[in-house]
Amino acid sequence: MKFIKILAIIPFIGLLGGIPFVNKVNPYILGLPFFLFWIVLWVVITSGIMAIIFALDPKNRREIE
Repeated sequence: MKFIKILAIIPFIGLLGGIPFVNKVNPYILGLPFFLFWIVLWVVITSGIMAIIFALDPKNRREIE
């Protein structure tokens, strides 16, 4: 259960903790300023992490009848 909580905090740290380091307009990545690309990247990463958490959470497992 502790592992699930650590996974859940990673997007928070990555998104908000990285802002002072990535607050730049240049370079452009995929036509987006770097700061906007950082936010979009963490939205995608967060979706993946939440899918992993869902799969690992024992409350979401169904019993075979």
